[in-house]
Amino acid sequence: MSGQAETRAAPVQVSASGPVKEARRRSWWGKHGRTTTVWSLRVAALLAFLVLWQLAGNVVANPMFVSSPVAVWEQLWAWVTDGTLSTHTWITIQEVALGYVIGVLTGALAGFALASVRLIYDVFEPFMMALYSIPKVALAPLFIVWFGIGIDMKVILAAVSVFFLVFLNTAAGVRDVDRGLIDAVRLMGGSTRDIALKVVLPASMSGLMTGLKVSIPYALIGAVIGELVASNRGLGYLINDAAAQFNTAGVFAAVVVLTALAMVLNAVVGAIASRANRWKPLDA
Repeated sequence: MSGQAETRAAPVQVSASGPVKEARRRSWWGKHGRTTTVWSLRVAALLAFLVLWQLAGNVVANPMFVSSPVAVWEQLWAWVTDGTLSTHTWITIQEVALGYVIGVLTGALAGFALASVRLIYDVFEPFMMALYSIPKVALAPLFIVWFGIGIDMKVILAAVSVFFLVFLNTAAGVRDVDRGLIDAVRLMGGSTRDIALKVVLPASMSGLMTGLKVSIPYALIGAVIGELVASNRGLGYLINDAAAQFNTAGVFAAVVVLTALAMVLNAVVGAIASRANRWKPLDA
């Protein structure tokens, strides 16, 4: 060696976390920025609707027919202060909740059991579709004869409204299970119980979750129809009573409460669905 110091380039450490962190940061800001934009536009659209409604009630149309947001708010506040709103809303919540739970449980069990056996499902499918096609309001007088005008009639009417939607969506989810997965489990020695619990049940959850979501408004419809037909309690009764007195603000106020109730129920079911679908792979 000539004595000259040999110089070597120091190894450069490249951190892979830099681009990843930057991508995550951009993704986070992009997601939350879009959410902020969506909610801002929703609030702006709601405010514009309320302003137009107020102008229509004061300038364009007869307030007796269209009311106004201010009149609706005053009616809601009057019902809140005297306890009317809490009393009747609680009655409707009980009817909707009980009817929804009963309809979901029976519909999911029936859909899973019948659709798991192709022959049985093919036999009963036309009968289920025929019953599903019956307008539920036509059943209200019959349920009054059978169950009276108490809360039982509204609960059963809501449950029937929910049952068919959950049944049909659950059955569709069961019938759409990949047959290759079932054959693979059978080749590996899996029993019928293994196929039902480890293949069919998880794969049919998407259909069940769809049934849970789309049946929420129908539970409300069933309960309110029962209250409109024969009741002296509940939000449906408030609508009937306000309409009989030509109190348009009262009708709109009850409808606003029903809308808020539907939004809360949708949020709850959406949270349940997001947890139940965690096992599913993310879309590429």
